[in-house]
Amino acid sequence: MAKIFDVIIVGGGPAGIFAALELTQTEGLSILLIEKGKDISQRRCPVRDTGSACVECQPCNLVCGLGGAGAFSDGKLVLTSEVGGHLGEYLGKEHTAGLIKYVDELYLKFGASRKVFGGDGAIDEISQRASQAGLRLIPMPVRHMGTENGFAVLKDMRDYLMPCLELKLSLMATKVLVDDGIVKGVETEDGERFLCRYLVLAPGREGADWLSNEADRLKLTMRHNPIDVGVRVEVPVKVMKELTDVLYEVKLEYMSQSFNDRIRTFCMCPAGKVIMESTGGTEPVVTVNGHSYAGRKSRNTNFALLVSTDFTKPFHEPIAYGKYLARLANLLGGGVLVQRLGDLLEGRRSTPERIKKGLVKPTLKSAVPGDLSFALPFRHLTGLIEMLLAMDKLTPGVASPDTLLYGIEVKFYSFRPQLSSCMETEIHNMFAVGDGAGVSRGLVQASASGLVAAVEIMRRMEQG
Repeated sequence: MAKIFDVIIVGGGPAGIFAALELTQTEGLSILLIEKGKDISQRRCPVRDTGSACVECQPCNLVCGLGGAGAFSDGKLVLTSEVGGHLGEYLGKEHTAGLIKYVDELYLKFGASRKVFGGDGAIDEISQRASQAGLRLIPMPVRHMGTENGFAVLKDMRDYLMPCLELKLSLMATKVLVDDGIVKGVETEDGERFLCRYLVLAPGREGADWLSNEADRLKLTMRHNPIDVGVRVEVPVKVMKELTDVLYEVKLEYMSQSFNDRIRTFCMCPAGKVIMESTGGTEPVVTVNGHSYAGRKSRNTNFALLVSTDFTKPFHEPIAYGKYLARLANLLGGGVLVQRLGDLLEGRRSTPERIKKGLVKPTLKSAVPGDLSFALPFRHLTGLIEMLLAMDKLTPGVASPDTLLYGIEVKFYSFRPQLSSCMETEIHNMFAVGDGAGVSRGLVQASASGLVAAVEIMRRMEQG
């Protein structure tokens, strides 16, 4: 006989963890958390730890496992509803702001840094200069934990939860069980079935593909978010220092003059390192990302520069499109490509010799010098170059010939099932939360979305 739980949570990232933190406040609940990756303390990434080439671990230890992608992220808590997800659309700005405050308090309880960036009076002056350069600055409060401290905070949350629920690691949920429009449980890769009254799907961005396939099988209404494709930019720390000292996370938006595409900065990592990661799934590709540590500083600052594309009918495969572009870069370089901006502008590939002579030394040593114009569409490259030139007016040096561009960075926030204001899907008692459900784009809103589902579950259980 299959064991019946009150609640099953699929995915052990911030969304799943925060759902569990809230649910365990109610005594007597039987909770099962299923995570296809390893325990947080057992996750090892050869690329991150040794600087070697990606060996495409299955699943990817960098983004899978207890703690999710957040365990090895930059550890930034963006304390506003303006960016980082869509919760404001479901709950309204006031309710979302209250949730974000509650999430922040929980992170502080488990050891997050108390310093908050983005409250300095210099913001108005920076915003004015950005406008003069054709850019829009989105100021916001940011609490930066650092990659190593974010890991420690999530590990402490794991330790707190361990006595309160049943945990199954290195086990993938493959199928959602539904009967007459009501969720019944999940089936795992080994054929075992776990039944439940309530199901919270929090598969993380690496699990977006799986959730999309399950939603299609269950005939759920799907909404496609824009897909974000671009590069990771690396410059000397001093180039961005004036802005990052005040804002830390410098959020800039630009509308392409050539194609009217929205381009934005994302995941600013002052004195950080560029890293690579695998998308996982059935057809994994290697993409690029960035980290920033609280205790270890590099000489470079890196950030993503992303072009948002909203596809229209009949095209409906944005995830496949993003993977296709990343796969082109993998094909050309065996992993991540790196190119000097000067070489790109002159229409030539970068070589190891030219990279070595450049003023910016790459922090991702395994990146292969090459030509990004073979992997990125002309439309995307044009917009990215336009924005770099605009940023150079705001902070000179961004568009230096020695600036490094790594590719490809892809954000697969391209699928969102139809959800109610409490994150419930069209299947009764089944909730979808976090980055993998297209609801959030970062630690804070992912965590908050897990809380929303948990609060609704507890409300229904109290009502009987």
